[in-house]
Amino acid sequence: MPREVSERARALLAGEWQPPPLRDASTVVLLRDAGGLETYLMRRAPSMAFAAGMHVFPGGRIDDADGDMDVAWVGDPLDPQRMTATQHQARGLIVGAVREVFEETGVLLAVDESGRVPAEDDAWEDDRAAVAESSPALAEILDRRRLRLDPGLLPLWTHWVTPEVESKRYDVRFFVAAVPPGQQARDVSGEADQVVWTSPAAALGDYARGRLPMLPPTVATLADLAALPDVASVLVSAGDRDVRPLMPRPRMDADGVIAWDVIDVRDGSVIVRLPAEPAGSEVAGA
Repeated sequence: MPREVSERARALLAGEWQPPPLRDASTVVLLRDAGGLETYLMRRAPSMAFAAGMHVFPGGRIDDADGDMDVAWVGDPLDPQRMTATQHQARGLIVGAVREVFEETGVLLAVDESGRVPAEDDAWEDDRAAVAESSPALAEILDRRRLRLDPGLLPLWTHWVTPEVESKRYDVRFFVAAVPPGQQARDVSGEADQVVWTSPAAALGDYARGRLPMLPPTVATLADLAALPDVASVLVSAGDRDVRPLMPRPRMDADGVIAWDVIDVRDGSVIVRLPAEPAGSEVAGA
């Protein structure tokens, strides 16, 4: 962890650091079967102000307008309680997830009135670029293509909150999603300088060898996925998970050394005591 972040941990415990406000964000773990389960990782460009050099899943901050966007819905109802969110927040989290993934990968997670996913066509890239230019364009594109949002395409997997010691903080819901047939994830985002499809086990091995810098929530998500054989098993497993809002928080041990716990943000209860400090910084990067 960068020195300035560790110093803020001491300041937080001394009451001398005021944590920044949280912003909602959505992350989507795109999945495919390719001789085994694979997921899509993007390496954040070194110039980025957030998570520079880190390998992340597609996603980003929820826009203020996402919760109010006029889009049609179908399929499973939203479950705000499971997202630890209001109904308006839950709408925004799903809309923002679909929007960000379309912007960053060209994958559009939506269905027609019969429940079929769309395949790419000649206007696909123009539509993606329009959403990247202006977020509200998503509503017009979905309407023109007669598509609806289906929360069932984006089951919730986990929920992480940026530590209080960071200078930018996000309340992030992680969703899992299969890349629809007829669509292909590709490197179209200016925020990344490299993308890769990899198995969770291979990604974790490269992380351990220092070849694939990642933040703790990404590592934890990959560790969960590594035990599952294919996309279908991930989607089934998602519905059975106990999803709690998790956040690393520093504490002072008996020797005056900063130690770290992962807590449930709802009540402050300790879920696990970490054997070492979290690696990396969402702002400082790798």
